[in-house]
Amino acid sequence: MTDDAAPDRRSPGPVPDLRASDADRERVAEILRDGLAEGRLDMAEFEERLESAYQARTYGELAPLTSDLPATPAAAPPVSFTKRPVDDGSWASRIVGGEGSSTGAVAVLSGFQRKGRWTMPKKFTCFAFMGGGEIDLREAFFADREVEINCVAVMGGLEVIVPPGVEVVVRGIGVMGGFEHLDRDEPGDPGAPRVTITGFAFWGGVGVERKLTRAERQRLKELRRRDRLDRREARQELRRGRREDRGR
Repeated sequence: MTDDAAPDRRSPGPVPDLRASDADRERVAEILRDGLAEGRLDMAEFEERLESAYQARTYGELAPLTSDLPATPAAAPPVSFTKRPVDDGSWASRIVGGEGSSTGAVAVLSGFQRKGRWTMPKKFTCFAFMGGGEIDLREAFFADREVEINCVAVMGGLEVIVPPGVEVVVRGIGVMGGFEHLDRDEPGDPGAPRVTITGFAFWGGVGVERKLTRAERQRLKELRRRDRLDRREARQELRRGRREDRGR
């Protein structure tokens, strides 16, 4: 074969139009953090690129953010063909083992979100400095039955949202700040995950709140609507029966 031969088409090439996952965005964020720590990026560049990374939807949007940094995924990040876990409504189906899809997040004069169908790792570390973040576990899968969220908030705020039934333990320390958990004594369901929240808040706060998912709220709303209709129909049927009895 000569040097002018066509390249092997079996070799994978860039896939810029494929959708990126939370894990892909987090890999890029780690490279950016290394670039900041090594002095390759100043704080303004880091914040701008980090915000773009967490807003990116495709591999093509991620690649330019680290193209001038070492260890950058010059081509698109690798595509995972692992079958996604399926939530059948039981807690057992949501404790899937393995690695989390995102192990940490940083908000410096900015914000971040982890929500939707993502996998909570055994330990998730987040930091907010004059910024804010949201860790939403209502639709999340869990790498282990017992997981930990380490929160550091400095003149910023972090919010953890858990679904009903999850046991929550709060062990954070606040200095001119605090960790707020209104449902501290609510027990968890049998087999449900246990979430331990640790960390430190200085002139900042970490809040824990229980909320239903939008789908669950809609389901309960529909149940209430049907119940009202059933009661109305029962009353109407009772009136019709009374009128028929009087007409006999």
